[in-house]
Amino acid sequence: MTYVLLVLGILLALAAANAHAPRRSAVLLTPSFFLGWLTIEMAPHVLVTGAVATTLTAVFGGLDGWPGWTGLALAALGMAGVAATIVASRRTVVTLRGSGAPLDLDPEGAPHYPLSHLIVPPLCLIPRKGVRVERNVVYREDGRLRLKLDVFRPTGELPGDELRPGLMQIHGGAWVIGDKREQGLPLLNHMASQGWVGFNVNYRLSPRATWPEHLIDLKHFLAWYREHAREYGADPGFLCVTGGSAGGHLAAMVALTANVPEFQPGFEDTDTSVQGAVPFYGVYNLFEPGPWPRPMGATGLMERMVIKQPFEGNREAYAKASPVTYISEDAPPFFVIHGSRDSLIPVAEARRFVERLRDVSKSPVIHAEMKGAQHAFDVFPSYRTARVIEGVERYLTGLHRQHRQGTGPAVPGEVTRSLGESSVG
Repeated sequence: MTYVLLVLGILLALAAANAHAPRRSAVLLTPSFFLGWLTIEMAPHVLVTGAVATTLTAVFGGLDGWPGWTGLALAALGMAGVAATIVASRRTVVTLRGSGAPLDLDPEGAPHYPLSHLIVPPLCLIPRKGVRVERNVVYREDGRLRLKLDVFRPTGELPGDELRPGLMQIHGGAWVIGDKREQGLPLLNHMASQGWVGFNVNYRLSPRATWPEHLIDLKHFLAWYREHAREYGADPGFLCVTGGSAGGHLAAMVALTANVPEFQPGFEDTDTSVQGAVPFYGVYNLFEPGPWPRPMGATGLMERMVIKQPFEGNREAYAKASPVTYISEDAPPFFVIHGSRDSLIPVAEARRFVERLRDVSKSPVIHAEMKGAQHAFDVFPSYRTARVIEGVERYLTGLHRQHRQGTGPAVPGEVTRSLGESSVG
């Protein structure tokens, strides 16, 4: 048992060190991400499991030799590092870069994410009280192609003809994997509990799909939404979009390419505009280096599986697949969210996108950075996720309130006040 304790201590120490300083080398990138992702966002569960395992191993003979004592010391250091991660998450420090005001993700009196989901994360898979889910609604059917979505909405009805705001959720997965059943569930459950109608939308994936088929599918959803929103109690004239990673890229593309004929063949006259966008840890520029030593488009994933053209000689194709290309003064309000320890898509990618968007757009652009957060942090209903989801709900509800009042998009300070303008811990 002494060597078991040694191995356990090494694993706990490595997990804690990786959570604070993830590796970005080609060999260690993927294992470092997954280990850090689990350790950071599931830190309380990792700490309890590690403490129980260490105690049991020590009790049953783990301290009978020097390897066991070494393992115990490493385990203690590892658990201390995990505990520091919990403290950082509890503080949920968020930087609103350039907005001129801090964002309080925990204002007094605001609706809170249920504590039970933080303790037992799988509960996020179950519709919350007051929320009903209609699954596998077909929104596009063309021959053998059948694309589906899930609808999250409140169980109660509004008086008269009043309609609820709509939210489109786009899953990530590097454009090649992922499903509506796996991502966006904590956010959609919370939004529905606060009176929104959420649509978790599937789309064709690569390598079967070739860009821009992914985006064209999502544009078909927008056309479907205009026609069918009222059937689900949603306002066909108000829809916001969100998504993470590849879904963040697609959410930004949806928001910035309203009514671009190339991306809505056969339904060019359909209004495909949205009223707000909240991309999480997305890719916004495929054709210029910056956060990476070479452009994202020059990777094998993009060249062989997604866009399916060599980057060299086809740079324009990658520019046309980049949200940054479509930035205009008419862009809708953006709330760009990214983790400071994202090892897959560096936070610098969000910073340069926000900078360019602010230079051109007349709408407010808010950029929130979660200190200590990894890529895909919001998949788990962690404490950090809960605070961010609450902030997103208040931001989008503020946009909807302004829409109903006919006041138009607010300036950044006004949007921030709708979230709660007190200091961040």
